[in-house]
Amino acid sequence: MNNIIRQLEETTAWLRARYTQTPTVGIVLGSGLGNFATHIKAELEIPYEEIPHFPVSTVEGHHGRLIFGEVNGKKVVAMAGRFHFYEGYTPEQVVFPIRLMKFLGVQQVLISNAAGGVNPAFAVGDLMVITDHISFAIINPLLGKNEKELGPRFPDMSEPYNKGLVKQLKEIAAANNIKLQQGVYFGVTGPTFETRAEYLLIHRLGGDAVGMSTVQEVIAAIHTGMQVVAVSVITDLGIREEDNVITHEEVLEAAAAAEPKLTTLFTELIGKLP
Repeated sequence: MNNIIRQLEETTAWLRARYTQTPTVGIVLGSGLGNFATHIKAELEIPYEEIPHFPVSTVEGHHGRLIFGEVNGKKVVAMAGRFHFYEGYTPEQVVFPIRLMKFLGVQQVLISNAAGGVNPAFAVGDLMVITDHISFAIINPLLGKNEKELGPRFPDMSEPYNKGLVKQLKEIAAANNIKLQQGVYFGVTGPTFETRAEYLLIHRLGGDAVGMSTVQEVIAAIHTGMQVVAVSVITDLGIREEDNVITHEEVLEAAAAAEPKLTTLFTELIGKLP
């Protein structure tokens, strides 16, 4: 048996011994967005370091807990804190929790992140539902031998972000008078923020926002057959006239300020899922 399949089965069994319900919705909470966890009717919370084969988050703004519970009548499992390639993890480690969600019974994955805006029409604090992504600047997590238990060798990526879920999210935003941008997310490895020239290049290549997460997770989720919807909080602007320096602290502040809107979107969407 392949090592990754064995690890997933062992972790699944360990978790099911402690939580017998089947979560159908998975949630990934990005930088500064962990407070959404307070809106989960938590039934079990486990620090990452206690979970077999689980990586441990090392970045400020990522709390590092796996939360099982209920949101708007649906059983969910939420990652309060995610893992990044720039922390030194392999792509396989980065997507381990996503694959684990599939093994636990998850059908839809809701992903959030903090991102830099490269679309000149965006402002700090905007929410952007991701309609597509560009993955050329990241390491594909499916490199290497393919495991049929996880998915096909060549998964189709023509619709990584489920159009039906995107449409529902837009309708929820409109009904709640929440401004919701839409656009293409450009994935990079980080951990440096982009240079001015890089921001301009990303914009010219078709990116509306840029970030250091999400893309590897989405690839793994699509590979396993789950549906995905994702929202970026625009926490800084890459294309700008004035001289200002982007700091991680400012990113966390902007994400926290936008979090109530994201909470509304995710909570109502979960209630509408089958």
